[in-house]
Amino acid sequence: MEQKKELIYGLNDRPPLRETIFAALQHLLAIFVAIITPPLIISSALQFDLETTGFLVSMSLFVSGIATFIQCKRFGAVGAGLLCIQGTSFSFISPIIGAGMLGMVGGKMNIELGLSYIFGSCMVASVVEMLVSRVLPYMRKIITPLVSGIVVTLIGLCLIKAGINSCGGGNAAMSDGTFGSLQNLGLALLVIISIVIFNRSSNPFFRTASIVLGLILGSTVAYFLGLIDFSQLNNTGGVNIPEPFKYGIRFDIGSIIGLGLIYLVTAVEAYGDITANSLISGEPVEGSVFMKRAQGGILADGINSFIAGLFNSFPNSIFAQNNGMIQLTGVASRYVGYFVAGALLILGLFPIVGQFFSLIPDCVLGGATLLMFGTVAAAGIRIIASTTINRKAVLVMAMSFAMGLSVELVPDILSKMPQIIQNIFSSGIIMGGLTAILANALIRIKD
Repeated sequence: MEQKKELIYGLNDRPPLRETIFAALQHLLAIFVAIITPPLIISSALQFDLETTGFLVSMSLFVSGIATFIQCKRFGAVGAGLLCIQGTSFSFISPIIGAGMLGMVGGKMNIELGLSYIFGSCMVASVVEMLVSRVLPYMRKIITPLVSGIVVTLIGLCLIKAGINSCGGGNAAMSDGTFGSLQNLGLALLVIISIVIFNRSSNPFFRTASIVLGLILGSTVAYFLGLIDFSQLNNTGGVNIPEPFKYGIRFDIGSIIGLGLIYLVTAVEAYGDITANSLISGEPVEGSVFMKRAQGGILADGINSFIAGLFNSFPNSIFAQNNGMIQLTGVASRYVGYFVAGALLILGLFPIVGQFFSLIPDCVLGGATLLMFGTVAAAGIRIIASTTINRKAVLVMAMSFAMGLSVELVPDILSKMPQIIQNIFSSGIIMGGLTAILANALIRIKD
């Protein structure tokens, strides 16, 4: 197989320790910011304090380590058995924030209440992805590339709102009147420009670490502007002891339905990522061996997201960017994944790691996330472009984007609806995604 010849180390090879560590470091640089960003955005939107935010960041790293190990090692029918790196998923941010808003009591956020609804709903809804793994061949007929592309595009477009809010300074800036200040927008722009410059470099390291380097540059400038106060760091001398159900669990049917739809789409995305990973790794992309890998990977996606809720973290998914890293390094060995998993586990155990990154100003983080969410939307457009754009496809896209962006841009349109309807359909991703599935299934056009 041609792809196999291009690899330095195949799936089951064991590279020397130095090369293994170097490859693992490159994977870490590619995923680290993506793992910590969702808890930072969710915490900012729900106005969590520094200690809670730091803990959620730490648990995201910790659970990503567990999830990555399960995917790479494969336990029975659970796991892809490939160099699949898992981390906190961007796709769930919007419905998670919606679930967390259930913790608002008298205009003030009850952190424990909000998180209990989030984790309870995420755990129950994860069963959807587990079930999809068992009926994968049939689900591919429902969630087609067109539907998947529409949902991924909507995820990116809807999250841009959160990104631009962060660029302006976030909720804190709205409270003190500095939202949209020249300082905040300037820092966000500095991060965006620096990421683009690093990404254009011919140096593989700069390209791989472009987002990390952009955040470091933006945070350094923010520190000298007095926007980062390290004296806020507290209780960082010990170790985070993972505590199942630390905030308790509660359930909301609207949130469960909304999250369930995202799990449905995530399963199809995982199928595509596993297909690409298998191809790059010189492994079969059809037949029984491949189908077992795909079903095992998607099953692990669901189980890992359940574990995430158990350990006070957010749903996990396979990261597509690591497929590019395999091509870049020529190392497809799943043993590299064990080192990545170990590093993530260790980082998640130290409170100072989570709290340190929680100090990044919203405007600095916003510069990076705005670009990242734009990239997600662009990835969705590429998926759509890979399909045949006929009259039916145009109608499906028109209806999906119209319905999805309508509730995102004018949320009050549902203000007279029952609360459960508001909880389910207030997210543009969910509204647009459901529209895409139904329209694609029901619209029939004879050319």
